[in-house]
Amino acid sequence: MAAVTALAAAVVLAGCAGGEARGDLPDDKAGGGSKVDVQEAQDELAGLTVKGRAPMTGFDRDEFGPAWADVDRNGCDTRNDVLKRDLENETFKKGTHDCIVLTGTLKDPYGGKTIEFERGPKTSMEVQIDHVVALADAWQKGAARWDEAKRRQLANDPLNLLAVDGPLNSQKGAGDAATWLPPRRAYRCDYVARQIDVKVKYDLWVTQAEKDAMGDTLSGC
Repeated sequence: MAAVTALAAAVVLAGCAGGEARGDLPDDKAGGGSKVDVQEAQDELAGLTVKGRAPMTGFDRDEFGPAWADVDRNGCDTRNDVLKRDLENETFKKGTHDCIVLTGTLKDPYGGKTIEFERGPKTSMEVQIDHVVALADAWQKGAARWDEAKRRQLANDPLNLLAVDGPLNSQKGAGDAATWLPPRRAYRCDYVARQIDVKVKYDLWVTQAEKDAMGDTLSGC
């Protein structure tokens, strides 16, 4: 798998509990340039199963486990792990072993603007953690058949998570590539390639319209 640098292989967000180095690549900050291997992404796309959407029957966020659990047992919940990975110049709440992010700067990949994050009831949602492949989309394309452990893995996998502009994340909703792409065109190749990597990793299918949209995006990379 491939299309998006080695972040996929690094499913580890290390270091919160022990002050170790972060488990991402320094130049893979979300606002960075494209790292897509287009041919590999196209090959992966060609191998995905094409089927129609299954019904939403039975879907609930709780089917993917509690939101932002510490699934990797590094002492930090997943939301703070991703904030720590994707933000720059972070500060942390004292006494949390650098787990709770208080402030930081996000170079939003979806819209391109710089957002000054500040933790708080009125400000935290300005930066949200997006599931690149939305959980509702995954449910309709294979995840409804999984056990809870696999769904929880998808919901907390660093490959499928990005810190992004809150309003744009809300705008995306549960859309796939056929219905929503980042308004920042420079990031669309990375975004689609990352969705493909997730769908390959978890054996999720795509609709024909989704596959066409992904192929059109990659052809312009």
